[in-house]
Amino acid sequence: MKMLRPFYLIAGLVLTALGIIGAFLPLMPTTIFLILAAGCFTRSSPKLENWLLNHARFGPTLRNWRQHGAIAPRAKLLASMGITLGVVCFWIVARPPFWWWLAGAGFMGGSLAYVLSRPNGPRVE
Repeated sequence: MKMLRPFYLIAGLVLTALGIIGAFLPLMPTTIFLILAAGCFTRSSPKLENWLLNHARFGPTLRNWRQHGAIAPRAKLLASMGITLGVVCFWIVARPPFWWWLAGAGFMGGSLAYVLSRPNGPRVE
């Protein structure tokens, strides 16, 4: 496990960067990258894990996920809107064959079902 620590550290830093970029770019996720980054930091750098979990903006959401497997209602709403917009844009812009679109919509629908099935958890301030 000790040999993998540098890999986990680099992966955590890259995932953190992607999460921060996602905070500013529409339709690019933030939270999933930060959840994965926290997992990488757990295995490589407790100091960076602590920084991420106690971050003023992202920390409450990450702790809510880690402790309760929960997604806040507002995040569920935003995810639902983003997924719906993504499926519609895929259909309009890419104009895929119907079966490709159906496969993509099915995958995204399954992802949405998972997000909506998660508990709300305690209120995140």
